Amino acid sequence: MGHKDKRWIVGVDLGGTNIVVGLLPIEGGDVLGLRIMPTDSGRGAKFVVNRIVEMVEASITDVLKESNGRRDQIAGVGIGSPGPLDTKSGLVINTPNLGWRNFPLRDLVSNALNLPATLDNDANCATYGEWWLGAGKDVDTLVGLTLGTGIGGGIVLGGQIYHGISDVAGEIGHMTIEANGRRCKCGNYGCLEAYASGPAIALRASEGIEAGVGTVLQDMVDGRLEDITAATVYEGVVAGDPFATEVMKDTAKFLGAGIANIINILNPEMVVIAGGVTRAGDHLFIPLRAEVRRRAFRSAEERCSIVSGELPGTAGVVGAAAVFKKETYGRV
Repeated sequence: MGHKDKRWIVGVDLGGTNIVVGLLPIEGGDVLGLRIMPTDSGRGAKFVVNRIVEMVEASITDVLKESNGRRDQIAGVGIGSPGPLDTKSGLVINTPNLGWRNFPLRDLVSNALNLPATLDNDANCATYGEWWLGAGKDVDTLVGLTLGTGIGGGIVLGGQIYHGISDVAGEIGHMTIEANGRRCKCGNYGCLEAYASGPAIALRASEGIEAGVGTVLQDMVDGRLEDITAATVYEGVVAGDPFATEVMKDTAKFLGAGIANIINILNPEMVVIAGGVTRAGDHLFIPLRAEVRRRAFRSAEERCSIVSGELPGTAGVVGAAAVFKKETYGRV
C-alpha cells in the first residue's frame, strides 16, 4: 500500500484533566501527531468541543504534511469520554467531572470536522487499546482497570467491548468491597474507587498521619497534608518508609479483592492495570497478585496474567481509534 492509499483514524481521549489526540494508521501502528492539552472544562462544554476540534485539525495537518497526504485519507474520528454514555446516539448522559448532561458530543465533533465519528467510554477505550496494540494483543478475553482520579474499567470478550444492556458494563470501580464502607463520589458506600483511586490512597495516608503515625510523608509535603498525592506515597515506598509501604500494601489488598471478584465472575485470560498508581511496580503487583491468589479460584487465577499496561498515555487514543474501526468496518 503506497502513501497515496494509506488511511488514518483519529483517536481522541477526553479526560477530566487532559485531552489527548493522535492519528493511527488504519492497520495499527504508532500514534502520530500526538497532542496533549488541559481540558479546562470550567470554561464550558462549547470551549472543550472547540479545543478538541482544533487539536484534531492540527494533528491531521501534521501527519498529512509529513506523509504528503490528502484530507480524504482520514477515515474518521473515534472519541473516548467519561460516562455514562449512550453510544448509539453519541450522547454523554452525565459526567460529574465535566459537569455535562445529555450532551451530543459525537455529532458536535463530527459536524465541526466534517468526518464520521464514534463515541465510547474512556476506560473501555483504554482497555480496547491495550487489547489491540498493547499488553493484550494476543488474548481473547481481557479486563482493564484504569487507576487515576477514579477507577475506570473495561471488558473485552472475544475481541469486542462488552457494553451491557445500557452501556454501563465495566464500572469496576463501583463494585462494593466493604458493605458499610467509605462513601464514594457516586453516592454509594464501600466502592473499590473509594479505597484504591489516587485520591483515596492519598486520603488514607493523610488519615494515618493525622492519627499520629511517624512517617517521612509529612516532610515530603512540608507538613501540608492536603498536598499528599498517591505519587507522594509511592515516593515514600521507594524511600523505604514503613508507613507508606503499609498504605501501598493495603491498596494492593483492596485491588486484589476487586480483581479476584472479576476473575471468579469472568474467568479472563488477562487483567491489565493502567494509570499512575502502576508506577509503584512490584511494590504494588507482588502483594496484589498474592491477594488474588488468596481469594480467587485457583484454576481461574492460574490462567490469568495480571499485568501493567504497555501504552501509558496513549491507550485511550489507540482504543478510541479501534472503536471507530470496529464500528465502521466490522473488525479491528
